[in-house]
Amino acid sequence: MRHLIIAFVMVIISSPLTWAEDSVYEPVPKMEYPADNKWSAEKEALGKMLYFDPRLSGSNWISCATCHNPGLGWGDGLPRTIGDGQKELGRHAPTVINSGYFKVQMWDGRKKTLEDQAKGPIGAKGEMNQDYDELVRELKAIPGYVKQFVKVFGANSITMDNIAKAIATFERSVVSKNSSYDKYWAGDKSAMSKSAVNGMNLFFGKAKCSICHNGPVFTDSGFHNIGVKPAGPLKEDLGRYNQTKEDFDKGAFKTPGLRSISQSAPYMHNGTEATLEDVVEFYDRGGDVKENLSPFITPLGLTRQEKKDLVEFLKALDGEPIEVTYPDLP
Repeated sequence: MRHLIIAFVMVIISSPLTWAEDSVYEPVPKMEYPADNKWSAEKEALGKMLYFDPRLSGSNWISCATCHNPGLGWGDGLPRTIGDGQKELGRHAPTVINSGYFKVQMWDGRKKTLEDQAKGPIGAKGEMNQDYDELVRELKAIPGYVKQFVKVFGANSITMDNIAKAIATFERSVVSKNSSYDKYWAGDKSAMSKSAVNGMNLFFGKAKCSICHNGPVFTDSGFHNIGVKPAGPLKEDLGRYNQTKEDFDKGAFKTPGLRSISQSAPYMHNGTEATLEDVVEFYDRGGDVKENLSPFITPLGLTRQEKKDLVEFLKALDGEPIEVTYPDLP
């Protein structure tokens, strides 16, 4: 089935691309919450405390916010994140922005929900390196947390599942919206520059970006090998293949969302591209590694001005500032 889909798309992209302006725009929808983890203000506030608390790590030095810092586009600004013991890991810390809309989590999609994802780094030896049972004992010994968990989940409710539910609830509040792009489609045609409008036309046309970066948060939640060169401690990273064991997925990684993308440099799963300009150059040359390359990735033949216009459009996807204050920890 996958090969049939690719063949169908290749027929489309082999011909000049056109798009109907009135059919492309999709606003950011209202956030949905799982049936077993409904939103409440108290739960979001508790999740915020836990997100910023370094006591969730085995060393008591690393919090969720260490690698997903609001001041760094909800990433860490590094090509590859630094984990427990100050060791460089193999992948770039993905931004939390709009992660509540993603169908799967992590670069290789190994976590299906935000709740599942919240647990992963806490217990991972290379990341926060915390023993789950020890963490539960530590939080039970903090009266302020006991009080908050009782308020949100009821008595005797400090468990890893509830810790993850609270953190995921807070992460779903991190939404990029009301960008210049949104204002443009709401009727303010002055919200985007002429260059950004040209970039938008390229994005949905000649540059073929929207084949994978589509929908309201500009991701298909799919996995593609786009030809990124190896970097960092991993000489080879098979990406999605580690989960599916399908040859098709070797070197494939999840399509990131693009809203507020200018805030979370560097780019790619291993941070090889430092700027948006570098990313556009990367796609224009058709990637760097050709082995198992997605058929969607081909040289684009963009002019210098077209490259500048694409970058201006990407910047027009920046939403309003996501304001967050550091919580008082119990």
